[in-house]
Formats: sequence, structure tokens, C-alpha cells
Amino acid sequence: MNKSSFKRGLVAGASLLTLMIAGSANGQESITISNYGGAYGEAMWNAIWAPAAEDLGITINQDTLGGLSDVRAQVRANAVTWDIGELTVDECAVGEKEGLFEPLTFDPAVIEGYEGNSVRDSYVLVNTASYVLGWNADMKPLTSWADFWDTENFPGVRALRNDPLENLIVALLADGVPLSEAYPPDLDRAFAKLEEIKPEISVWWSSGAQGAQLLADGEVDYLGIWSTRASAAIKQGAPAQFTWNEGVLIPDCLFIPKGAPHAELAKKVFDRALAADLQAKLPTFIDASPITTKAYENDLIPADLAAEQATSPENVALQVWTDGDWWAENGAAVRERWSAFMLQ
Repeated sequence: MNKSSFKRGLVAGASLLTLMIAGSANGQESITISNYGGAYGEAMWNAIWAPAAEDLGITINQDTLGGLSDVRAQVRANAVTWDIGELTVDECAVGEKEGLFEPLTFDPAVIEGYEGNSVRDSYVLVNTASYVLGWNADMKPLTSWADFWDTENFPGVRALRNDPLENLIVALLADGVPLSEAYPPDLDRAFAKLEEIKPEISVWWSSGAQGAQLLADGEVDYLGIWSTRASAAIKQGAPAQFTWNEGVLIPDCLFIPKGAPHAELAKKVFDRALAADLQAKLPTFIDASPITTKAYENDLIPADLAAEQATSPENVALQVWTDGDWWAENGAAVRERWSAFMLQ
């Protein structure tokens, strides 16, 4: 898969990031987790991994990965160094299909609140952001993707991400497809709708940082943007707005690589990491929203902060979940078609 995750725009660099509990004793049990690093990796450390390490009395080391290809390489070489990994839902679905992850079983109490297809045979969806409609605050507000396509009533400079993962779905929504019928996507209908808007797109952005810069600088008037980037730009003073309506949720998942050196200990850490009290801490460090509905109970997330989350009961109802299984089956062919579309 191409690097589709909104989190990858947060990677600070390619160097190894190793973090561990201060004062951990020599000889203490340890595992190594791997994710995208950068600001996101730091937030996950502060919210999830450091508290889990302290609670379990172990050491957790953190490394960075660049995508499913890194996991695949380790597993196929029988040289796995990571005990828990994190990828996006589309890559996790591929990884499970290829048998790259250890099977998982949970006590029902551990996965309470993880609804729908959140818990799979070898991975669990843990947090998400969304691909949303954003605009310059001086412009006429958008309420739907149909508005984005309506250049007559909403004139302005436009931008979208250079990737089909989100844009196939938003094209269908713009064409009147209900949220509940967005998957499986009608590819011919989606690409036909994209052909309509393509001449109006001034920038096809390729990184989260670029999308945020377009919004912050006012270089474009309307754009599709990851909610994490939009909210961060707004908090930093960007004169911009966005709506959760018709957002496309793209969750991240946790898994244990096949052949992990400390798989049994990793399973204990996995259980603790899924707990609502830790998951509820993540939005206090970065704009990523927990999957478990339990995080929204008993004021674990303060009401004002909960209202800003992609997965709050009010906001999640306005959006569509990315179907990782569909992308695992169809992603390669769709990306070839997307490349041809972009070259036309």
C-alpha cells in the first residue's frame, strides 16, 4: 500500500526513537512497540505506552516503522524485532490477509466498547482521524461534498489529497450516495464524479503538512484535509473552519507481528493499551480520537474536548468508516486506476 495514513505526516524523521520508563531496572521484562514516530509517536507514548509500562512494571521501547512493507520484511526474514505494531486500517487488513500478525483473543471485558468491525482476528482498531471538508473562514461555508463540487455557488480555489483512499468515497457522497451505501464503492461512478471536479483542483496535496499549510496560508479556499491537521492549524491561529459532516474516518490499528520475540508479554500490554482510561488520554496530547465508546463515558474525556472528537457520538454519526477489507482486496487495482486518472 502507498503511505495512506494521516499519521505519517507527523513523522519527524527516519531516525530511531527509543523511549523507556525513567529509572527502569536492569533485567526488567521489556517489549518494543513500533509506530510512525514524530508527534504522534510521542502522544501515544505519553497517553498509552508509558502508563502501561508503569502499571505492568515493565520497560517499553519504541521504534519507528514506515508501513506494512517494514513488517512484511521482518516477518518473512524471521527477524522480527517488534512486539506490537501500528498501521492504518487498510494496511492492517492486508497484513491479516497475508498472515503477518499473531492471532488475538480477548476477555470480553477488555474489548467492551470496541464495536462493529473494530476487533478482528489479529488486529484491533484503536484511534482515528477523518478526511473532512475545510475552508478559509472568509469563504462561504460548506455543508457537504456536493457543495465542494458546486463551483458556481461556491467559487474558489480548491485542493484534494492525491490518493483514492478518501476521494473515491467523497466523490460518491457528492453524487448523492448515502453514507451507509458508500461501501462497496461504485468505481465507475466515483471516477466519473472525480472527472467533473478535476479541472477545478489547483493542488493535489501529498502530505499532511502540505494540506495544513494550504489551509493556514489561505493558498486555497476549499479543500479536503485530515481533521488532525485542520484542527491543529486552527488552534495555531489559522482563519479556517471544517465540518465533520460526510467525513471519511481512517482508523489506525494495533497488532502483534508474527514471530514477535515477546508475544506473551505483548498480549498483556495490548490488553492494557485498549483500556478506556488510557485511550481517553490520547486526545489531550494530539487530535486523534479513540475508537472505544467507553472513552466517552463517565467524563473520561472532558465534555468540551469530547465535542471536538471525530468519534464522539454526535460526530461519528455524520461520517463513513473506511472499509479496510475492501481495500485489501481492491487497493492495488484502484491505485493503478488512480495513477492513470491523474495522468489524464
